Order: sequence, then structure tokens, then C-alpha cells
Amino acid sequence: MTGIGILGSQGRMGLAIAEVLSELGARDAGGVDLGGDVEALAQASDVLVDFSAPAALEGHLNAAIAAGTPIVIGTTGLSGQHHAAIDKAAERIAVLQTGNTSLGIAMLSALVRQAASRLGEEWDIEIVETHHRRKVDAPSGTALMLGEAAAEGRGTTLPETSVIGRAGLTGDRVAGTIGFASLRGGTVAGDHSVLFAGDGERIELSHHAEDRAIFARGAVKAALWLAGRDPGRYTMDQVLGL
Repeated sequence: MTGIGILGSQGRMGLAIAEVLSELGARDAGGVDLGGDVEALAQASDVLVDFSAPAALEGHLNAAIAAGTPIVIGTTGLSGQHHAAIDKAAERIAVLQTGNTSLGIAMLSALVRQAASRLGEEWDIEIVETHHRRKVDAPSGTALMLGEAAAEGRGTTLPETSVIGRAGLTGDRVAGTIGFASLRGGTVAGDHSVLFAGDGERIELSHHAEDRAIFARGAVKAALWLAGRDPGRYTMDQVLGL
């Protein structure tokens, strides 16, 4: 069976992934927390899954490259520098990076991309996400992923169009922009809604996470799919065959 190594094994997602490995027919190759022997885990694994911290990503990529081990990256809060490091690693190994490993979110992203490509800029796009009180980054990686899907559908980029938060006298909404709002509280695992607002009508596409296990199952499915792939950068869309 495919051996999956867990980076960030004592975190919420790491523990959840360990629980679902057996039910999805994968072998638990072990795990390490921050500061653990990543190199040894990479050597012992057929594929790595990383839900640790942005600060640890470069070291994890280097260990994966040295061992020739594919890696699924679900860590959020990544910067442009992190993505550049991922691009470089993908020249040597298979890398799947995503803001959310839920299969439902992957499908939502595809629907958002399609809707944005078919509807004109007269339809305003707003993305609202809600998470538990302990989440440290905003907007969530998933919200940004959905924004990127919307921007791609419109033939533009998210940095060119995003509006993150509004306060004070903001004036009229600028056509073609993609707005974000982040809510934090309680124990919400993750709710995401994408609003397409036209004149006299609205379309809302939403996903509600009811159990953290959905992310763990999606991560394991992605890892099983990624194991043995050629070097390159992959997405959850490809896991679903979209």
C-alpha cells in the first residue's frame, strides 16, 4: 500500500488524516511535528502531506526534493515567496498545493470559474467565509482559491481585482472587482459562499463543512492520486478529473 507521511502530525489536520488513512486503503508511514526528522520521514514515505506552518514549508520541500518524494501541501497563509519555492520544487518532484482539500470545494471552485466566465462584469462577485475563532489567517486560503477561480474565469488575476475588507466611505463599487469578507467565531469548520449579484437577480454558490474529516479524506485521496506522478505542479481539479 502507498505509504503516506504526515508533516504537522500533531495538529488538528494531522491527527484527522491519521484517523482516516486506514479507511481509505493507505499505509501510515508515520509523521513528524515541527522540528522533527523530516528527512527520514520523506525517505520512508511514498508521498508526504503537509499541514504544518508556512515557516516550515521551505525545509519540507527541500527534504521532499532530496528524497524524490511527492508532496501534498494544504498549509494556508502562504506568500508569493512560498509559491515561488513550490514552483521551483515542482521542477524536481510532483507537488499538489491547495487552499482546501475538500472534494466539494474543488467542485465549487470549478463552478465558480464557469459562472465567472459566462457572466459579464455587470455581475458583481463577493466571497464570504466563516471559520472558528482560532483561525489565524484571513481571508482563508479557500476563499482566495475561489477568488482565483473567479478571476481566471474572467481572464484576469486576483491581485488585479481583489478588494479585501471595506471600511469608511468607500464610494461606489468598482466594476470587475472581487470582494472578500471574513467572519470568525465559535467552532465553525469552514463555510464559504460566492455571490454573483446582477441587476435584479443573484446567484449564490456555497459550501458548508460539517466535519473536519472531509478535509482529511480529501487530503488522503489527493496523496494517493499524487504518488508516482511525474514532476510538476498539480491541483485538486485534476484529482477529480475536472
